Amino acid sequence: MNITLKNNLPIGIFDSGVGGLTVYRSLHKRLPDERFLYLGDTARVPYGTKSLSTVERYGIENARFLAAHGIKMLVVACNTASALALPAIERAAGVPTVGVIESGARAAVEQAKTKIGVIATEATVRSGAYRRAIERRAPHVNIIEQACPLFVSLAEEGYAETEAARIIANDYLKELRAALVDALVIGCTHYPVLRKVIEETIGEGVMLIDSGEAVAEDTAAALETHGLGRAPDRENLARPRRLCDDLDHFYVTDSAERFSRIAEMFLGSAPRRLEAVEVWGHDQLNAGRKEN
Repeated sequence: MNITLKNNLPIGIFDSGVGGLTVYRSLHKRLPDERFLYLGDTARVPYGTKSLSTVERYGIENARFLAAHGIKMLVVACNTASALALPAIERAAGVPTVGVIESGARAAVEQAKTKIGVIATEATVRSGAYRRAIERRAPHVNIIEQACPLFVSLAEEGYAETEAARIIANDYLKELRAALVDALVIGCTHYPVLRKVIEETIGEGVMLIDSGEAVAEDTAAALETHGLGRAPDRENLARPRRLCDDLDHFYVTDSAERFSRIAEMFLGSAPRRLEAVEVWGHDQLNAGRKEN
């Protein structure tokens, strides 16, 4: 494949479900000339309760599915898969691969002085992945982690800016607030939907680190490093790209209607190209697909 054709390929993104849509939004904003293929493994969510071998298998299957559809780079938007299986996923994809945890850790270390807070799912906190990634870069920094499991339901059910969300956020974040953290890593792809409530609760002077925004920066840098950036379409310069437009393709492994509803809530628009697919148990190059 010549360089021009390869550069025109889309960037693949996968998550265990709908949360990775916040990463897609950040990538779309940072890289408006790029096109994206998004896979939400909604049939097998959550990954956080699964074993290492299972998460690795799911990640490899997702990577191969997207690779079979033609991608030039892969973004692993799932924190659990990024924590447990990133090297195996990159080998399966066969393209440069970026994970949310390393990007979030890098951005946090750049902003923090002495204390970094991390909020994430219980599985991600238990994995210690953010702690290890931060300590590799800044061994002197004090790290305080807090699981916020109810934030996922609040985001998906449309309760992100309600009084209930504020009460729950106050309970989850009280220790981080008392510890006077310099930066707070938003270590779950659902949590940016609650950013306003998190900002109000944690207080002024704390830098919020959105892993999606950080991974978008690292993806942009990787595109430049590998010479894979896509040139703008001259005929479309006067027509700005929109989220979920027909240049981006979305796949889910179950519940396409629910995915579409949540996408509209998270992003302000529903995907124009959405398919329900199977990504396991057969040759990905001949993956059977069914239209939504």
